[in-house]
Amino acid sequence: MSLLPELRYPSVNELVSSARALAAHRPGLCTFTQVGSSRAGRPLHLLSVGHARRAVLVVAGAHANEPTGGSTLLSLAERTVHDRELRAGTSWHFLLCADPDGASLHVTPAPRSLLDYHLGFYRPAGPEQPEWAPSVLPPDRLPPETVALTRVIDEVRPYLQVTLHGTDVGGSWVQLTKDVPGLAEPFAKSAAELHIPVETGASDAAGWPASGPGVHVMPAPGTDAAYPSMPDDARHSTWYHAHLYGGLTAVVEVPMWASDLVDDPAPHPAPAAAIRRLAGRLLRDGMEVEQVLADARPRLADAEGPLLRAAQWALELVPGLAADWTHTPPADTTMAYVGSVDAFGRRLPLRAAAMLLRVLRETDDRAVPRLENLVAAWSDAFMVRFRARWVPLDHQVEHQARTVVAAARHAREGAPRSS
Repeated sequence: MSLLPELRYPSVNELVSSARALAAHRPGLCTFTQVGSSRAGRPLHLLSVGHARRAVLVVAGAHANEPTGGSTLLSLAERTVHDRELRAGTSWHFLLCADPDGASLHVTPAPRSLLDYHLGFYRPAGPEQPEWAPSVLPPDRLPPETVALTRVIDEVRPYLQVTLHGTDVGGSWVQLTKDVPGLAEPFAKSAAELHIPVETGASDAAGWPASGPGVHVMPAPGTDAAYPSMPDDARHSTWYHAHLYGGLTAVVEVPMWASDLVDDPAPHPAPAAAIRRLAGRLLRDGMEVEQVLADARPRLADAEGPLLRAAQWALELVPGLAADWTHTPPADTTMAYVGSVDAFGRRLPLRAAAMLLRVLRETDDRAVPRLENLVAAWSDAFMVRFRARWVPLDHQVEHQARTVVAAARHAREGAPRSS
């Protein structure tokens, strides 16, 4: 019997219950421990399968709005318990949810549309994201979730850390802190079999070298960022902590809704002009949400909290990002890249509006109808422009799990031996 709840994403409590049951069923093989606590006191749990020194660490829930990872983690845990080959000389460790506080605020377990997804949307401000916090905060101010994650990495010393991420509308791609030769082929094969587009020009990996379609390798420290205004830098995140032990990190992204607009490698006829237009739209949309926030600000004296902080943080990114797109040459000139930038530019103001809407609904603020209209219109326009189609949850999970297993097998060949 599968541990996965049917047709929806599991809650953190369901993840914990399922993982604890699996550990109790195979006590000689599995251990289930608490490895830390969140800022609000919620426990962080680690499920370990096997006892070998050579290890793979899988992290789910680093971003609250990317729920596929929890389902994938449970699927992988079951596979490692039942597949001796996966455990041969390797232990597997699963951090169930890196940000349980964030997970408690993102409330779309079974979205029927992109509007449903945004009506329950939450994604923390950068300094409150466990993986990204080290890139924007000094060591003495890191949140406890980050401290717990880095401590797990120190104890496990994985040759491969995999962090499970996702996107709302788009395709699948992989980000690597070091190349994993051979990964691109099984990744592409899995995506094709499950009818998931490969995001060949992911804006998240703008300017990075690729070892294959959709498989991006992070540039070396000191390389100029494609978007200089962005405050965070992957090379200072927890993704690089595994390098202390000779390991690497793979970030596996999978979409909830698929779009073929991000899987077109053909050259764009006028990429710079197109991206300048997208920058203009980003500024206009951001300003519209800013105006609502400015009007509501005097009425928000008692509304300070993570949702409002996150909405403000997203809005603060808009001017710099628009300037990056306007004044620097495109990092890529393909149709896929321009499509990915288009999606990125839609997300920031839409997410800010959605989170601000949740704040204002608490007091039945007069700006609620305006924001409801914006969130609904922008969600619908996003779906229509990208001809988005739902990716069945079992396909999301299967593709992400296959990619993790392929990364573990190919990275293992070059992994250092533990003494």
